[in-house]
Amino acid sequence: METWEENVRKVVPYTPGEQPKAKNIIKLNTNENPYPPAPGVERALREMDVQEFRKYPDAETKPLVDVLAEYFQVKPEQVFVGVGSDDVLAMSFLTFFNSKKPILFPDITYSFYDVWADLFQIPYECQPLDDNFHIKIDDYKKECGGIVIPNPNAPTGVAMNLAQVKEILQSHPEVIVIIDEAYIDFGAESALTLLPKYENLLVVQTFSKSRSMAGMRIGYAIGAPKLIKYLNDVKYSFNSYTMNMTALTLGVEAVKDETYFRETLQKVINTRERIQKELKALGFVFQDSKSNFIFASHPKYPAKELFEALKKSGIYVRYFNKPRIDNYLRISIGTDEEMDALVTFLKNYMK
Repeated sequence: METWEENVRKVVPYTPGEQPKAKNIIKLNTNENPYPPAPGVERALREMDVQEFRKYPDAETKPLVDVLAEYFQVKPEQVFVGVGSDDVLAMSFLTFFNSKKPILFPDITYSFYDVWADLFQIPYECQPLDDNFHIKIDDYKKECGGIVIPNPNAPTGVAMNLAQVKEILQSHPEVIVIIDEAYIDFGAESALTLLPKYENLLVVQTFSKSRSMAGMRIGYAIGAPKLIKYLNDVKYSFNSYTMNMTALTLGVEAVKDETYFRETLQKVINTRERIQKELKALGFVFQDSKSNFIFASHPKYPAKELFEALKKSGIYVRYFNKPRIDNYLRISIGTDEEMDALVTFLKNYMK
């Protein structure tokens, strides 16, 4: 006898990083920026007229689209805004990956990609990274229905150069290539400069990392006007009012303050470089990170053991119980004081 459950779409959901409720902990597990958003964000929040909340927000997200277009020196019709880059990416999967051919992405990567592929019933093939967690470009030259690659990659922190991105684009003018640049501001080369030449390129970025606004859920895509039109057509068929009024207003202020943006970026980068040296001195092994985290392994101390010991002491990092990476910890870059506490704990633990 047929039951209603036989017709339910079942997927294994994405597992987000733990959000502990306890106070007085050091949270280095979800790649959040340790510094607050730009001062203008707080000022705009205080000045918001709550009476405006009775109205619907701008469905076209025009204030934020316009400021992003000006910032990146593109046309407004080249910018798509969504509720975090997760929303933008999910909408992109739904819009662009509709052939019967599999899409391609790395085997060690952002673990939402296979979830969206399963949810939208998109065939996919994972391409294995090499032993140093680098993408093998030739693996992405075969016939496919589309490509999505994070640059820098997560959770490894390893970045491709523009020549490699260009090589992939040149081999696939017939499909959409998405470059997910959630961590691009921390040291890698953006593919945005390639947009004038490649109509099939979509670059996705977020306010969650470098702009310290993970709680506001703001993401965006930049591409050819035709791509953005297709994305908006799907968006308006799904939910017209995706961005709330507060996110739109505060997002604009975050983009305006370039000086503060660069200052906080440099703080994170400086701390990352220093902590890489500290971890190396303790015997950790890792690839050079171009993100706001370090993906590290220790030859003598199992990652799960370190993860549990750190957590017990109130220091949260990310552990992935997955093939090939189950002896690695992903350590987000916090403030200098937070990272010093991490290093001090590790030194004492490894005595």
